Amino acid sequence: MKPVLKTAALLLTGLIATAGALGAWYIHTKQPQRSGAIAMTNLQAPVSVRYDERGVPHIWAENEADLYRTLGFVHAQDRLFQMEMVRRLAQGELAEVLGPKLVDVDRLFRTLGIRAHAQDAAAKMDLQSPASRALLAYLDGINQFQATHPAPLEFDLLKIPKRPFTVQDTLAVSGYLAYSFAAAFRTEPALSYMRDKLGARYLTVFDLDWNPQGVIKPGAPASTTAALSPPDWQALAQLSQLSGQALALAGVPPFEGSNAWAVSGSRTASGKPLLAGDPHIGYSAPSVWYEAHLAMPGFELYGHHQALNPSALLGHNPQFGWSLTMFQNDDLDLIAEKVNPENPNQVWYQGRWVFLQSRVETILVKGGEPVKLTLRRSTHGPIITDAFKESLGKTPVAMWWAFLETENPILDAFYELNRATTLEKARNAASKIHAPGLNVVWASAGGDIGSWSAAKLPIRPDGVNPSFILDGSTAAADKLGFYRFSDNPQEENPQRGYIVSANHQPKPSSGVPVAGYYNLADRAQRLDDHLRDDKVRWDSKTAQTLQLDTLTDYGPRVLAPLLPILNSFITVPVERAMLESLAGWDGSYQLSSITPTVFNQLLYELTRAAFADEMGEVQFKNLLSTRALDSALPRLVADADSPWWDDITTPAHEGRADTVKVAWRATIEHLQKTLGKEATDWGWGNAHALTHSHPLAVQKPLNWLFNVGPFPAPGGHEVPNNLSSPLGPAPWAVSYGPSTRRVIDFAAPGQSVGINPVGQSGVLFDAHYADQAPIFIAGGYLSQHLSEADVAAHTHSTLTLSPAAAPGN
Repeated sequence: MKPVLKTAALLLTGLIATAGALGAWYIHTKQPQRSGAIAMTNLQAPVSVRYDERGVPHIWAENEADLYRTLGFVHAQDRLFQMEMVRRLAQGELAEVLGPKLVDVDRLFRTLGIRAHAQDAAAKMDLQSPASRALLAYLDGINQFQATHPAPLEFDLLKIPKRPFTVQDTLAVSGYLAYSFAAAFRTEPALSYMRDKLGARYLTVFDLDWNPQGVIKPGAPASTTAALSPPDWQALAQLSQLSGQALALAGVPPFEGSNAWAVSGSRTASGKPLLAGDPHIGYSAPSVWYEAHLAMPGFELYGHHQALNPSALLGHNPQFGWSLTMFQNDDLDLIAEKVNPENPNQVWYQGRWVFLQSRVETILVKGGEPVKLTLRRSTHGPIITDAFKESLGKTPVAMWWAFLETENPILDAFYELNRATTLEKARNAASKIHAPGLNVVWASAGGDIGSWSAAKLPIRPDGVNPSFILDGSTAAADKLGFYRFSDNPQEENPQRGYIVSANHQPKPSSGVPVAGYYNLADRAQRLDDHLRDDKVRWDSKTAQTLQLDTLTDYGPRVLAPLLPILNSFITVPVERAMLESLAGWDGSYQLSSITPTVFNQLLYELTRAAFADEMGEVQFKNLLSTRALDSALPRLVADADSPWWDDITTPAHEGRADTVKVAWRATIEHLQKTLGKEATDWGWGNAHALTHSHPLAVQKPLNWLFNVGPFPAPGGHEVPNNLSSPLGPAPWAVSYGPSTRRVIDFAAPGQSVGINPVGQSGVLFDAHYADQAPIFIAGGYLSQHLSEADVAAHTHSTLTLSPAAAPGN
């Protein structure tokens, strides 16, 4: 029997070796090609692609069409699956490859009207404009790669069919970008519920009349005469929840906030302007940005690109550069329509009954039957509650959205911004961004700095507060036009010598009201405090230090009214030590510190004890995701008489001190249960971690294969190093933060630095899939090679794309 066993062992070994070899070959076929030569159709001349140590392509072409065609090709070989997922999300086609669990997400995006809008816009597009020609060449490059190379691993796992990418896909993705900015979905239902179900007293802590320096005229909130029933509130709550879940389910990162500043040469060590920026976007694998250095005769740009967009959304060259932050303007209104009791297909509008428009769309479902949708539209916009027929009440709610109501030549805007060598050109390019609202922060080697809040701002009737659901049967829901771009907040070469943008409420010199869902002022204040210091001469290192700063005064500001209450009842020695650390805390978030862990858990427990009983579980969860809550909490803790302190589920009347005591006890018990009995185990790094999640990671154990992390994460919510997580119980998973950190000193723009949170490639097992992740979390920066000498010195491989021979040659 021994020879038989030996033979069997040899056969088994051979089979294992063969399987391993086949697996290695299979993985190899999926990897990007970064050296050698490839023949490509439609090229006019050879193109050189030199890859540096981070896998960033440095592309040299003889003409613009070849440049963008090559960009599409190399972008696709690193990020084709990301491109596929983002277009399917935007067009409402995820269920076709991910199954029935994504039907509701597809319903939402179809109902938003992004797909139909992209179809119409593509049909009207001037395909001969420079931006259109660049897009068509870029898409051709993507499609050539897809047609001539094996599908990505994810395509095989999900059985995704290859399908050409189109202009409509790119335009739909711009709609996703605008949607991810729209805080109204989460905020307006929650605030309207408070007003209509709880009463005006409960709104006091939310500061909805805006702050005293006034960027919007205070006025009484418009009433909603089209009454909402319990099923209506259920539908709106479902909408709010799904709005927050949709992007996470698809693995597509949402846009959340940002920091950017420009410092004039009078305030820098070099005597030239300095630009710094770190857009705050949801974390994912791969990351949102794809870096590429493009060059041809008469044009050069080191840019950060998003999937399916040939123009960089962030970029610089030796002459100029720019960064972006979210404007946070409110360009979306939810409008309750008044239905004709005699005809459910009519609503009251400007003194008469008007018919709703309707169209039918079909969602294809993997492993299930197709789902037909009848999508309706009023004069105000799509009826978004049609996405949830099973929970719909009597009142249809429409969505007025600037993205659907403006021309929005955003592709032209960024094409021109990529070439904006002067203040005038940058200003003109920014004026073409209608939605989503973006702050463009720009600087040049010539010495200029500027910032423009780019958006079409709607003119609403006097006295209308768009924080609430509006009444479609009255003039409150009407739009009277749009303000001029020159009325928007903007600055050029201010006397103070710097510009800072951090999603805070702006104050336009024009006096035009700018409604919005702005972030806390604390982060902007922290940046401004440093930038106004005349003793500092700014350079790349000081800018990096400020980007990595983990401190604001928000924590101490919230704690100040609570410390006397906590001091009155905390007696346990270990807890007294915690109280002392809270009293002396400067508000910083360091990995080893226990204090931010205790503070954040206490903040959540206070919020839950105050709000959850009145709001109910679903609306409370929606409230946790709003920026309105961030500004409400300092006002709440300072108001001992707020009605929120009473627990309406008990017969007694609780006050602030009672609720603080309950929240403290819940804090200690939760941290002991989740992080350990000993407080020494409660360090911020043990409670706060960053994982870059891949869309397939929801199917375990694929998370072990595709995800990157977890990494203990410094920083926190609304500090400059904004590694943020939603308000909730410990431990906290970082959901968004700096999607890149860039610093450009225009005395030496070739020595600019930046970082990708994960890696340049989205291809599993590629060397650049996650090579930057440890550097990023440690606060490191890497060179962005721009000069010819630096590119040549750091070239690791070269790929040459050449015109394919004509058939028959």
